[in-house]
Amino acid sequence: MKRLRSPMALSAVLPAAVAAAVLLCGDLPVQAQVVVHDPTNHVQNVIQAARALEQINNQIQSLQNEATALMNQARNLTSLPYSSLQTLQAQVDRTRGLLAEAQALAYDVREIEAAFDSRYGAVPMSASEGDLVARARERWRSSVAGFEDAMRVQAGVVQGLGATRQEMDRLVGASQSAAGALQATQAGNQLLALQSSQLVELAALLAAQGRADALEAADRTAARADAQARFRRFMGEPDQ
Repeated sequence: MKRLRSPMALSAVLPAAVAAAVLLCGDLPVQAQVVVHDPTNHVQNVIQAARALEQINNQIQSLQNEATALMNQARNLTSLPYSSLQTLQAQVDRTRGLLAEAQALAYDVREIEAAFDSRYGAVPMSASEGDLVARARERWRSSVAGFEDAMRVQAGVVQGLGATRQEMDRLVGASQSAAGALQATQAGNQLLALQSSQLVELAALLAAQGRADALEAADRTAARADAQARFRRFMGEPDQ
């Protein structure tokens, strides 16, 4: 049978036991901080990081789109480096110069009216044979000059075909290689200007040829009038 310890012995052992218990309890919180893990908090952190990365990517894409738009605007506002205006103006001026050099009977309404009154109009009975011959000679000169002028205009138009072809090739090439909308539009406008200059040359050619034909037809008509005047004078008919 064990003997009970005395109160003095228990009082000596109790402080040691309490100290050991305190040391053991003091180690528990340190171990709990190392092993505790919150899955919910970890998932939320991952989601927030993914959303932040997505926002950054969207901002980068937006900046790239804005940069592309600015580059496209710059290309669309770039002017065409080639202009055919001076060449086309020179062609039109050359054609106008050929028309202005019209011989005998120019492209003037008053001059044409005066010429028809004196050369192509009715012949008075008082006109002598010399007057009729002079009228016929003037008409013949006008007709020859009209056909010569028409041929000169034709030659000028034909000579300008080479330059027109070169301008057309350059403008078509500029249109196909246009960097933006403005260059394409300017190239198209210059092609329209080239077409307009060709229409001007065609109008000049028709005018010159029509003038020559009109002079020839008027000469034939006036020649018949002169012949009738001679016949009336021969028959002694009075002047009408």
